[in-house]
Amino acid sequence: MKITLTEENYLKAIYHLGNNGIDTVNTNAIAEAMSTKASSVTDMIKKLSEKDYADYKKYQGVTLTDDGRYVAINIIRKHRLWEVFLVKKLNFSWDEVHEIAEELEHIKSEKLIDELDAFLEFPTHDPHGDPIPDKEGNFTHIEKIILAKADIGITYKCIGVDDTSAKFLQYLDSNTIGLGTLMLVKHKEPFDNSIKLEIEGKEIVVSQNVAKNLYIKKV
Repeated sequence: MKITLTEENYLKAIYHLGNNGIDTVNTNAIAEAMSTKASSVTDMIKKLSEKDYADYKKYQGVTLTDDGRYVAINIIRKHRLWEVFLVKKLNFSWDEVHEIAEELEHIKSEKLIDELDAFLEFPTHDPHGDPIPDKEGNFTHIEKIILAKADIGITYKCIGVDDTSAKFLQYLDSNTIGLGTLMLVKHKEPFDNSIKLEIEGKEIVVSQNVAKNLYIKKV
């Protein structure tokens, strides 16, 4: 069944807002995510329902059908593979790739994406640490916590970010924080929940907002 670029964007948004396409999402949340009016969202959801990509219940919200989740996961797969390609093969930095991948993710050729996956040697995570689903839609699960919940005196490895905005990623670069960076948690400030870290022998203090957007795991 033919699907438009806009419909794909809506399915991806609903997938992310609805806990990987499982939970019901209200139209106001979708409207905010898509920067549009709730009435426009309702019209689109009705179209997606007619194509059996979504299940819409008035005054309750929308959930994705199995077909809708499949489309959304496939878009996410393409997006994250293109991000890996841009960083690994074309030397883009991790703060430059999101918007480009937003365009490339709508390429329809399955053969191209399968060959891209093989060319990249089947990566399991994108440059921001997000898991890349395989062709069957399976994700590689990694145990992780946010830095805000880290224990004092423990060394952790940075394995991902929640905020993928260019400004946040540039901030991390300026503080030598990236995927794989080891950080020893030295102190948590009770007043503002900022955290003192030791990275490569140097101490830095990060805010609570930063700590809530960094994914880590124990070394």
